[in-house]
Amino acid sequence: MGLSRRAVLLIGTIFHICFLRSIFDIYFVTPLVHGMQQHRVEAEAPAKRLFLVVGDGLRADKLYQSHDDPDTGEHRYLAPFIRSKVLNEGTFGVSHTRVPTESRPGHVAIIAGFYEDVSAVTKGWKMNPVNFDSVFNQSRHTWSFGSPDILPMFAHGASDKDRVETWMYAEEEEDFSKDATALDTWVFDHVSDLFHNASSNPALDAALRQDQNVFFLHLLGCDTTGHAYRPYSKEYLRNIKVVDEGVEATVKLVNDFYGDDKTAWIFTADHGMSDFGSHGDGHPDNTRTPIVAWGAGVAKPDTASPIGHDDGFSDDWGLSAVRRNDINQADIAPLMASLIGVNYPVNSVGELPLQFIDAEPAVKAEMAFVNAKQIVEQYRVKHTAKAATELAYKPFPILEEEGQSDIERIQGLIDAEQYEHATDACLQLAEKALAGLKYLQRYDWLFLRSLVTAGYLGWIVFAFTYVMNEYVLDDRYQIKRPVALKLFSMASFTALCALIWVQQMPASYYAYAFFPVLFWQEAIATRDALFLGLKQLLGNVSSPLSYLSVLAKTILYIGLLEAMVFGYFQRLVFSACFVFASVWPLSRGITFVKQHKLLSFGWVVLCLVMSTFTTLNVVKQEDERQIMVGGVLMLAIGCIYLLFSNRVLRASSEPSVRNDQEEDSFTRAIIGVQVGLVALAMVVTHSSVQSLQAKQGLPFGTQIVGWATLIASLMVPFLHVMRPKHHYLHRLVIIFLAFSPTFIILTISYEGIFYVVFFAMLSLWVEMEGAVFKAGQKGVVSKSGAKAKRSRQLTLGDTRIALFFFFLIQVAFFGTGNIASISSFSLDSVYRLIPVFNPFSMGALLLFKLLIPFAVISANLGILNKKLGVPPSSLFMIVLAISDILTLNFFYLVRDEGSWLDIGQSISHFFISSLLVLFLVVLESLSDIIVAKVEVGKPHTPSEKIE
Repeated sequence: MGLSRRAVLLIGTIFHICFLRSIFDIYFVTPLVHGMQQHRVEAEAPAKRLFLVVGDGLRADKLYQSHDDPDTGEHRYLAPFIRSKVLNEGTFGVSHTRVPTESRPGHVAIIAGFYEDVSAVTKGWKMNPVNFDSVFNQSRHTWSFGSPDILPMFAHGASDKDRVETWMYAEEEEDFSKDATALDTWVFDHVSDLFHNASSNPALDAALRQDQNVFFLHLLGCDTTGHAYRPYSKEYLRNIKVVDEGVEATVKLVNDFYGDDKTAWIFTADHGMSDFGSHGDGHPDNTRTPIVAWGAGVAKPDTASPIGHDDGFSDDWGLSAVRRNDINQADIAPLMASLIGVNYPVNSVGELPLQFIDAEPAVKAEMAFVNAKQIVEQYRVKHTAKAATELAYKPFPILEEEGQSDIERIQGLIDAEQYEHATDACLQLAEKALAGLKYLQRYDWLFLRSLVTAGYLGWIVFAFTYVMNEYVLDDRYQIKRPVALKLFSMASFTALCALIWVQQMPASYYAYAFFPVLFWQEAIATRDALFLGLKQLLGNVSSPLSYLSVLAKTILYIGLLEAMVFGYFQRLVFSACFVFASVWPLSRGITFVKQHKLLSFGWVVLCLVMSTFTTLNVVKQEDERQIMVGGVLMLAIGCIYLLFSNRVLRASSEPSVRNDQEEDSFTRAIIGVQVGLVALAMVVTHSSVQSLQAKQGLPFGTQIVGWATLIASLMVPFLHVMRPKHHYLHRLVIIFLAFSPTFIILTISYEGIFYVVFFAMLSLWVEMEGAVFKAGQKGVVSKSGAKAKRSRQLTLGDTRIALFFFFLIQVAFFGTGNIASISSFSLDSVYRLIPVFNPFSMGALLLFKLLIPFAVISANLGILNKKLGVPPSSLFMIVLAISDILTLNFFYLVRDEGSWLDIGQSISHFFISSLLVLFLVVLESLSDIIVAKVEVGKPHTPSEKIE
């Protein structure tokens, strides 16, 4: 093809990195625009000040439900003060968040009123990468208290840096091994200090008594406790009590200070918490948060029409006598702006929840009108910008024809005092404007999706053609690129670039145009190599029955790929696949089974055992017994190998040193050290678990030993380089023991057991494939009948091997959890090494543990390559070619609307399938290193036999 393997891998890596962000350019374009006119309600504001209290990580059901008191055991409601506001003074409901359910985007939606560009989370953990307007920025002054992870973002974004003041505790206080209620107590204490200081500070007292002030209380306790102990734990429930008591004390303090009824209160949460003790995805436990408002300007409980409980979610809250008002999280921002009479944040897309407002119909109509005009203003600015750059631009027809007339009609209704009709019209206009904004965000969908689809299809054909030319054809096809083809490609790319430039599209669009042109030019130029390769693969297929067999296998393989797609939604599919794979030995015939009884029996058993893991619940609780069982199995494998390793060690040496007892003793000693590190990992994990469960924190000595064990387990294997042994079984055991301590220290349940069974499954797979290949070689000679070559060309049977390898990669992802859900990851194990909140370090440890099975997979595939005598990387390249079949499936399954669960999972699925290719590139390089100089016995001869 004219390109080296490394060049193809580099092109594939760059291509997939560029196209990874395509869903953000298509489905999740940032809603931010600038240059809008500001809008505010001119009527006198009902509240002079507003308190926003955010219980980070607080689930709606946990706040409203009754529970057993963690201190007294009495079954009661743990937030009686907030509950009294729901029943007697205010309005309540559920605030629905969007993905990602993380603290930063949640607070942006609450305080700024827009849903952060999903891709922005990758650009920074604490600070928002773009400037945006917020209620804090529009307030006269904002005092904020809480976490250094959240507060600086809004202070940094304020137009007046002195407008937003922050009181933050140190990052070291966010220690998961300590009582997290102290974080919330710190906030309440500092709020109290602020008002007490006003008695001796006239300037502060005067500032506090001005109107349009905002007080922001960020309570991180529930989030920290939920991560550490789960949201159904006594610790989490006790934290709810602390929050309720703190809010009650703060309300009393504020009322005593001001002595008026001009304070509005909003209590909510940025996101919820899964039963797994995590968040981030679109699971309802993460997206349903409480919203309780009371005080000046807030409507009293509606007992006349207690609707809103139809979904059954609130059946056990004991609140069915009052109306439940559900809102979207972004609706909170215009609600706050309306209550204190400040400008609506210009980037807000929230719709004012009028059911929360206690005001005359005229005022409500005016508020709704301002809200609608503020959203229409965003459409107007975005429409103007789009019309100035887009060729043959077509505006949103509904707003273009009716928008201005709607505004005039609403103003006429208000002037005529037809407030109810005016309010309804405002809601309809706001919905039209939001639909218009969505229309503009989706304006380039057809163009972009066509480019992306052409890119992925082009890569599939490009990769398949490379495989045919490099690993199937006996003689490489000499590629010819006609001048006409080059000119046509250049003209196509130039035309696409011109279109992108004229329409001022982002720079990433040029990549979306470049790769399809590149791939399809190569596909057209090398089409003869593709056809010749297929002809050679099917060379021995002559009878109709043989063609039917190939067709059946093709349909089966495609069906398996689509089954993997479905497996992302239902993990049981992987269990079914393992059960189906267990009959593989029988498909080779009774003779094969009789000749390989032990191998066949082991295969069936391991397949059935592996099928159980994807039936287990991804929500795991810390279980030290299961951790230790996994550790014992790892120890057992290490000890058994030490007892019976003499044969392997002798086989892995050169003949001249095969009887060197000193070398064997040195190698066995290093293996012994690795086994000892496994035992030490079990001891240190036991100590950490006991200390953390007893809430005694993580002893510094235990933390040091844990880190030392982890690092040593990864470093000791390099000592084998001093006196290397090259037998493949020896190499596999070294790799297995190297990562075993990690799978003990960073495990909370059965993950260690999975690691052991998965390693055994991979090792047995290598032996099975070798046995199947040998069975197929009996009586078959090479084409030349001459001396065997070091490697052979690929056959149809090798596609099964590549497909099974691809399936095992999926199992590595889904065997111990649902990687498609961010919430299926627990931080419990990370606390044994990093007790203080550090998202990047904690994430790196979890990612490292996640990638370990892939190192084992790469080692086994590299060894299998040598066993079968196929060219290096050939099987990897087949997988690279087929993997984007999944990617294309998930590209069209991405959702930007519907349930929050659907949206979150669709993003995760696309990311995983796209990153698989990058994983494969890394695995391919890793395999070269791991299996370097590995001995697997005499290579097999090339064969004409079709498997």
